[in-house]
Amino acid sequence: MNKTKLIAGVAAVSAIALALSGCGNGGSSASGSASQDIVVNGCEPQNPLVSLSTNETCGGNPVSLLYTGLTAITSDGKTKLEIAKSITASNNNQHFDIKLKDWKFANGQTVKAENFTKAWSYGAVATNAQVSSSFFSVIKGYDDVQAKGTKSDTQLSGLKIVNDKEFTVDLNAPSSTFKTRLAYSAYAPLADSFFKNPKAYGQKPVASGAYKFDSWNHNQSIKVVKNPNYKGIQPAKNNSVTFKVYTDPQAAFSDVQAGNLDVIDTIPTSQTKTFRKDKSIQPYAKGGSVTQQMTILANEPHWDVNTQEGKLRRQAISMAINRKQVIDKVLNGLGTPAVDFLAPPIEGYSKDLKGKENLEFNPTKAKQLWAQADQISQFPKNQEIGFYYNADGGGKEIFDAIANQIKNNLGLNAKSVAVATFSQLRQQISQQKIHGFFRSGWQPDYPSAENYLQPLFSSAAADGNGSNDGNYKNAQFDKVLSQASSASSDDAVKLYQQAEEILLEDLPSIPLYNSYADGAAAKSVKGFTMNWQNEPVFADLTK
Repeated sequence: MNKTKLIAGVAAVSAIALALSGCGNGGSSASGSASQDIVVNGCEPQNPLVSLSTNETCGGNPVSLLYTGLTAITSDGKTKLEIAKSITASNNNQHFDIKLKDWKFANGQTVKAENFTKAWSYGAVATNAQVSSSFFSVIKGYDDVQAKGTKSDTQLSGLKIVNDKEFTVDLNAPSSTFKTRLAYSAYAPLADSFFKNPKAYGQKPVASGAYKFDSWNHNQSIKVVKNPNYKGIQPAKNNSVTFKVYTDPQAAFSDVQAGNLDVIDTIPTSQTKTFRKDKSIQPYAKGGSVTQQMTILANEPHWDVNTQEGKLRRQAISMAINRKQVIDKVLNGLGTPAVDFLAPPIEGYSKDLKGKENLEFNPTKAKQLWAQADQISQFPKNQEIGFYYNADGGGKEIFDAIANQIKNNLGLNAKSVAVATFSQLRQQISQQKIHGFFRSGWQPDYPSAENYLQPLFSSAAADGNGSNDGNYKNAQFDKVLSQASSASSDDAVKLYQQAEEILLEDLPSIPLYNSYADGAAAKSVKGFTMNWQNEPVFADLTK
């Protein structure tokens, strides 16, 4: 699958905010034959269902089924050609010649080169304010279209159409990961109708992927149905997938137990201890690729990441958190303590980076660092420090535990703060209305260290152009990240680790733990497994 992932839930480890109880249509059809209409938990997307404007799981799950691009990533994390017939690199991976297969959108329109070049350019132009804009920063001409007042339909200079079935891409610098990056949904083609009415398109998108759009009943469900025009690597084995919106994770889990919901891709905290032995479901729990973090704005007073005071306070908070205790007591072992900014399956993950001590539980050192920060500038006595989470993702137990640890280990007025829904939390984060710590879990778009670092921490991804919600900007980090993107595989790993060491010093976000891929299916479901992104392989689900 190819989606960006600011994940919706936290307490249930891989958690996505969950959906409307009692509305599942699992089990058998009225005629007695097995139904191939799959119903899974879901949540209300923050934005319309446009690949360029989706960077969270609530929209990302349906988007991943509706859209596909030049390449796609298999359930085990391997990159394969999808719409591309060939992708030929030259000039040391800085120039790419791309030829297309015969491919149709769900409405019968042929996919042409301009459906890519126009879509990518639209995503890059600052005027269009697409959340995936930073992903196009590698393409020549990106800086030009970031200028204020750039016309909406301005095209990136690095994209050239050869004919309807071929186009070329020139990058600002060589990139060894570009072919893999192309699997991310932001690089999917958009049908001609998008450019005529983007707003309407977002409510009823035209698919290029394994499924086509059927309906979106806001705050209740999104339904996609099998796309007969799809000829790619992940064909649908079922007739449809419906994402039903639950406001209570426990209600969704109970519906799976009862056979009224087919699959849940998260386990409520209250069930993490027992679900693996629950004979009424098919449980799943394995180490995965999702990271859980919490973020505070880079320029927040007393927390400014560009000041010594801010760095000391961030490090103190991090050292005051007993990650293993949270995992053992709240998550019942379904996770591993964070030791860097990557996940264990990703090349470059390391327990030995400089600055790793800033992620280790050390309440004595935490108090010392806080006192040093107070010598620079006194923190207001009894000022509340909020730890924000979305209530519909079941994060209460996690953030209660973290707030209590901060309170007990640093003597601060720490408090967990619930925001009703994931959509509302994301809106407040995007508008920079939260002045405490907010949850910022990440599910990767493609299996590379680059994807854990560039979208979340690069300057290009700040200011609404990506998923850098803390607006962290560090020129040295950007430089090393750029060098890594252009380097050979072995050198790239070392450079990404150097970039991580900058993050471990600054802590623009505080890594908490790496989530397990955990979920459950009703007993009647077949083909239930979870992919490299900690998500069910929706296309393989049958009953």
